[in-house]
Amino acid sequence: MSTTVLTPEVAPALPSDIVTKISWKMPITYAVATIVTLVVAASTSGITTFRFTLSRSDRFVIPDWHVNGATMNWILAGLTLLVFLYSLYRAVSRKPVGVVPAIVAGASVVAALLTWQGADAVGAVTLTATLASALALSTPLIFGSLSGVVAEHSGVVNISIEGQLLAGAFAGVLVASATGSVWLGLLAAPLAGVLMGALLALFAVKYNVDHIIVGVVLNTFALGLTTFFFSTVLSENPELNSSAVNLPNVKIPLLGDIPVIGPVLFNQTVLTYFMYVVIVVLTIYLFRSRWGLRLRACGEHPHAAATVGINVRRTRVNATLLSGALAGLGGSFFTIGASIGHSFNNNMSAGNGYIALAAMILGKWNPLGAVGAAVMFGFAKALAILMPSLNSNAPSNLINMIPYLVTVLAVAGFVGRSRPPASENVPYNN
Repeated sequence: MSTTVLTPEVAPALPSDIVTKISWKMPITYAVATIVTLVVAASTSGITTFRFTLSRSDRFVIPDWHVNGATMNWILAGLTLLVFLYSLYRAVSRKPVGVVPAIVAGASVVAALLTWQGADAVGAVTLTATLASALALSTPLIFGSLSGVVAEHSGVVNISIEGQLLAGAFAGVLVASATGSVWLGLLAAPLAGVLMGALLALFAVKYNVDHIIVGVVLNTFALGLTTFFFSTVLSENPELNSSAVNLPNVKIPLLGDIPVIGPVLFNQTVLTYFMYVVIVVLTIYLFRSRWGLRLRACGEHPHAAATVGINVRRTRVNATLLSGALAGLGGSFFTIGASIGHSFNNNMSAGNGYIALAAMILGKWNPLGAVGAAVMFGFAKALAILMPSLNSNAPSNLINMIPYLVTVLAVAGFVGRSRPPASENVPYNN
């Protein structure tokens, strides 16, 4: 005789019954920032001078600011400690910390390091000049991160940004030196990036090869190719690798005279001004146009996009070519795109393509977020240039590591639950 066992019905869990796990990532990150500021404050003594004006001949001159370094840094350490305690409270409450505490903690750490280095230094901490340098140094990072945003929203992972930056730098200086025209060099740089993007599209989109493998191979290919031509063509013909052909700074009237902000934003090269346009246009087109909707559909659900008549392969190829053009144009900064021209050197992109990818991830695949992260990394590079001029006893090896340490700490500590496009690096077979 069979028996029937009656089990009580279990009511489904409601959202209010689900307890989220406490995340200790942000409290640990802010604890590290607090320890850094406390150590720096304890080792600071003397007077630090902050300078907000580039030249005494500027229309608006802001007086220098002299502060007691130790007092300043203990105040900054206290601010960072408050941010840590607030993040600890938010973590225990299972609530997000937000962006403002990150800005406060980051600014406090940077200000503490500058105050420490500038205490009793021969020169002043030139904030305006450092910010202007940071924006200029951010130019290839911004172009590279936007390149990654375009490609990945279409479903193509563009690891080859590093190689595209290098190809753009090489082609830009070669054409500019050969023709004597910096504008032709600026045209050649994105074309070199397009050629690299075409190789990526050929293998990743047409033949469905793993995008990351193709990207790594293309980076190696670009490094080997430029190294070969540098040691042969450019070494035998140094006139083709001139540092004299470059873009000058163009100061915008009135706007360039605004204190602090003016010299930073409105006294740059044409390449930087064009970057402003690209940021605005790309943000609008990506999220407010039919083109952007189709592009994002190919990266999220390509088969669904194909059912409404979108040619997924063609969209991905076009996005990859545009991605390569943006990265190639950013690469021109290393040679002809800066106000101080540079000749081409082996591997002069120096990992900027990978930092641009980190900026894209930190910005959560959003153009404005990627730009903000790229500017932060550019500011870290500017600090690495400024700090040795303030204190010659500073450990140069550690200072040169600042941009890369910031990249690792930012991605490890501040990247939360970000989701890339669902179908990136997923082969599409129609």
